Amino acid sequence: MNDCLNQRYRGGISVAAAGIFCNVLLSAAKIAVGVIFAAVSVVADGFNNLSDCGSGIVALVSLLIACKPADAKHPYGHRRAEYIAAMITGMLLMLVSVELARESVEKIISGESAQTSALVYGVLVASIVVKAVMFAVYKVVAKRNSSDALKAAAADSLCDCVATLAVIAGAVMGQLGIRADGWVGVAVALFIFVQGVKIVADASSQLLGQAPDKQAEQRVRAAIERTEHVLGAHDLRIYTYGSGVSFATVHVQMDAKLPSVEAHAVLDRLEKEILLTENIRLTTHLDPVQLDDAEAAELQRRVERAIADITDGICLHDFRLVHGDVDKIIFDVSVPYSCKLSDADIFVKVEQAVRGLGDYLPSITVDRE
Repeated sequence: MNDCLNQRYRGGISVAAAGIFCNVLLSAAKIAVGVIFAAVSVVADGFNNLSDCGSGIVALVSLLIACKPADAKHPYGHRRAEYIAAMITGMLLMLVSVELARESVEKIISGESAQTSALVYGVLVASIVVKAVMFAVYKVVAKRNSSDALKAAAADSLCDCVATLAVIAGAVMGQLGIRADGWVGVAVALFIFVQGVKIVADASSQLLGQAPDKQAEQRVRAAIERTEHVLGAHDLRIYTYGSGVSFATVHVQMDAKLPSVEAHAVLDRLEKEILLTENIRLTTHLDPVQLDDAEAAELQRRVERAIADITDGICLHDFRLVHGDVDKIIFDVSVPYSCKLSDADIFVKVEQAVRGLGDYLPSITVDRE
């Protein structure tokens, strides 16, 4: 738990604890006022704040778990706990929204009108102010700490501001003789449910292995390609195990005549640079390129022309020509994820295109990139 002593976790844990306290006060005030004045939408909003207490506790616990150091069972650390916390927060919102919708429908059927007073409006306006401040604090700390749990809490607080504004609108319409309190309660419930679905979808996408940030990927690729002796790079893969824990692998092309010791030194410096600038632990794989093999270079150009029409964005790399009783062509072919053809179909089409160029034995590996 020593990692908890750093500022990142101290700040996040303090904010989560403060959020729980604020939500308890807001929930108690809204439910009490809503019951006294029979305002179901106010009660609904109060229960929404009560659910926020649960989500705050989940966020707090997840931060405490996430800051634990790596161990034998979890060599990449525990920071994905924040994704799980965000999913639980979203599911809590959806469960609460269902109950609020049920109560609101009962209110519509009964036709009971809500009472209003300066106290009701005072509590609701105070709630908006408090939630707006909580949203701002959550957002700043979440961005600074890259915390998914606090990002979910920030989104929840913003939703609460909008939901409470809707409750005020329903109360005003009630004073004008329009029985809209129950309908506003339904609207608030639906709004909460939608936000819960969005939070769950985003967190589950992270757990499933979401694509890395495009800008970070571009910076890593640019750093690789401007490195001395690097002729090209491909198969860059970035894997994230929670905020601040990222790994990457890449194939780097270099002149085959470059001494192995020098090539290793170049790649070692590159890996250290990426760790320092991007906080990504990069592992490189050297692909030697025979720059003086004119026959292989010309054959590669012929293969590229032959496969160009198979699908948009197709390209090849790691091309090698091995002479023997039957010349063997070895290469990888990359296609974008948007390509609708299966890997097996691509393999067959590329193999047919290569065999059409002459008596060659192709060895093809299909990559998605």
